Amino acid sequence: MSTKVSSDAHGEPVQATEAQPSAPAKMSRESVTIIATLLVATFVVILNETIMNVALQRLMVDLGVDAPTVQWLSTGFMLTMAVVIPTTGFILQSLSTRAVFMLAMGLFAGGTALAAAAPGFEVLLLARIVQAGGTAIMLPLLMTTILTLVPLAKRGAVMGNVSIAISVAPAMGPTVSGLILEHFTWRFMFVFVLPVALAALAIGAKYLTNIGETEKTKLDFLSVLLTVPAFGGLVYGLSQIGGGHGGQGGPSPVAIGALVVGVASLAVFVLRQLRLQKAEAPLLDLRAFNFRMFTVSVLLMVVAMMALFGGVILLPLYLQEIRGLGSLETGLALLPGGLAMGLLGPFIGRLFDKVGPLPLTVTGSILMVLSLWQFSMLDAGTAVWWIVSLHVVLSFGLALLFTPAFTTGLNPLPPHLYSHGSAIMSTTQQVAGAAGTALLVSIFAVVSAASGLVAGMSAAFLTATVIALAAVVLSAMMRKTEGAGPTHGGH
Repeated sequence: MSTKVSSDAHGEPVQATEAQPSAPAKMSRESVTIIATLLVATFVVILNETIMNVALQRLMVDLGVDAPTVQWLSTGFMLTMAVVIPTTGFILQSLSTRAVFMLAMGLFAGGTALAAAAPGFEVLLLARIVQAGGTAIMLPLLMTTILTLVPLAKRGAVMGNVSIAISVAPAMGPTVSGLILEHFTWRFMFVFVLPVALAALAIGAKYLTNIGETEKTKLDFLSVLLTVPAFGGLVYGLSQIGGGHGGQGGPSPVAIGALVVGVASLAVFVLRQLRLQKAEAPLLDLRAFNFRMFTVSVLLMVVAMMALFGGVILLPLYLQEIRGLGSLETGLALLPGGLAMGLLGPFIGRLFDKVGPLPLTVTGSILMVLSLWQFSMLDAGTAVWWIVSLHVVLSFGLALLFTPAFTTGLNPLPPHLYSHGSAIMSTTQQVAGAAGTALLVSIFAVVSAASGLVAGMSAAFLTATVIALAAVVLSAMMRKTEGAGPTHGGH
């Protein structure tokens, strides 16, 4: 296939004509094979992203590290995604589809093998970072391929299936790891994933064909380098505030220094992108923020991701450390909420087309605030069925937020900004999730040390509730947007 995806080498929109339909009316068997292969591979790498959450308590004991340290296995993964995702536009333009797939799954399989054999925490963290590099490349590869190969009339149905996979996979992660940890050591979380990753790599190597055309594009290395201190400094600083070094006397000098470096690097990164925009060569084209609904949607997703990832880390800690549940019970308790979020995706997408974003996002944000507030009132005797019910409500609220926010944000962008807008959204989601995790786990650790685990959990969830209140305000600002220009190539 050599269908172009809406912009030329200079980022200018490619206009559709009647003689050039965006895609054939019916997908070829080759196209179905390519998308199915990428979908299975994406499911596996996303499943891996949340497989660690239930295992954190076991890893704290086995590796001899504390809670703020062990959570870097999740934070480090998300940070790596945040650094790599902005470069995926360059990677997808410079390499063939087959080469990008081999790179992504090669990194993922290599990281998985290293994790299975890791002798200690440091090597395990490195392995997770390598895995994250592969995961970050796989997601944009899948989306770009779908936009290129799937006819406009069928794109909604295909995206619905993708949304199920992308939501159900992280929901299954804690349950799968719980089952494994019930009978094996933590290493088997990677031992069992490795053959699936290698099989996907072999199938892709045999059946994947190249789509689109490669282009010679320049990668601004300074921009890539700046993403590391910018995002890394911010999240590291948040995780250290009030932690072991500063105690209750306030933030440590290390934490303040990291935050200062992070903010300064982010400012330089933004200025660099604004300068590169004049030469039409930015790593991230920030002109997407000129569109009001894009900006509102990005802010809404940032708030939602901070609440989501903080909760995803805190709930397993609560169920295991306060309630004394095993890994398997913890995974099963979190499964219904995740399944609800995934299975509701296609239904919410259809509802969004009929009523627009406002009713969905306002309802979703209110449900998110109420469920997080109720989580802050949990104690050592709260019934598990109530916790499961609250998690389902939280997941339903988030499902009502994510699809409308993503669609409303990207709709008004002109075609040449679509890939940049998608990269900005993906990057800010990862950074917000990492920041939310770091902040809430730090609060949990500090308050727990002073007043006990229940008080620590309550303080962390109360903080998440306050953050989530911003989502209610942002949701009320959402308005229906129309696509900008022609819908050629999927935009």
